[in-house]
Amino acid sequence: MSIMEKTGKAILTTIKYLSLVFFSFFALLPIVSCVITAFKTDREYQNTNVMTLPESWLNFSNFVDAFKKAGMARAFINSTVILIFVLVFSTILGTQLAYVLDRFKFTGNKLIRNMFLFATMLPGVAMQISVYEIMYKLKFINSLPGYIVLMCGTDVIAIYIFIQFFENIDTSLDESAIVDGASYFTIFYKILFPLLKPAIVTSCILKGVGTYNEYYMANLYLQDKKHLATVATSLYTFVGPLGSKYNLICAGVIISLLPALIVFILCQKQIYSGLTAGSVKG
Repeated sequence: MSIMEKTGKAILTTIKYLSLVFFSFFALLPIVSCVITAFKTDREYQNTNVMTLPESWLNFSNFVDAFKKAGMARAFINSTVILIFVLVFSTILGTQLAYVLDRFKFTGNKLIRNMFLFATMLPGVAMQISVYEIMYKLKFINSLPGYIVLMCGTDVIAIYIFIQFFENIDTSLDESAIVDGASYFTIFYKILFPLLKPAIVTSCILKGVGTYNEYYMANLYLQDKKHLATVATSLYTFVGPLGSKYNLICAGVIISLLPALIVFILCQKQIYSGLTAGSVKG
């Protein structure tokens, strides 16, 4: 290798690592500033800049106040109930739709797939008037079951993930089971459904993160903030026309991140395997 080639390779390597450091710095900066602000007292927050370190890292009063005043205990319970029902019903509905669309060739199959694809292109805000009217007439406003039904709506991305996985499962499994006298429900639940574990993990990650962070629809349809608050809406307790307590907001943000962090640490092997398999088969 010539000197010019070595020099060019060294320059490219340097640029690569500098760019990684640069973008990592800007990605971590909001998190670092949030952690610093969360430990500041009201006086420190008002008289110091964002990156000034707090006088004491043992000041947990902001976390206690944020948890109590924002009603985060109730918010965590509501969000957990919503997540469990949404993930279970979305997985069952999505896998069954994908099974029918992939394994059964009927008139209109392609049209249904194209309609699902068309639905992903429609902006959600443009359909909110009609959705709100439907929710109102069904008396689903200020109703946790109603909000769960809304969030269980067909997840088109998940359906396409499941379809791609079904296409990689040999149809000879279905044919062998049919010869042995198995019904379509038996084939789906006993044979095919267990093989969809990587796809289910991928779908649950995408759907779970979106549901847990959902603010707009939770704020719109769960208007009783005392009893029906979610984690996302509870953080806005400290925002008002007379000012915002960002030290308490940052403390609440860190509290809301802890469950997701714990789940990630405990299930990172399954998460990585699901995402990797999803990217290969999808």
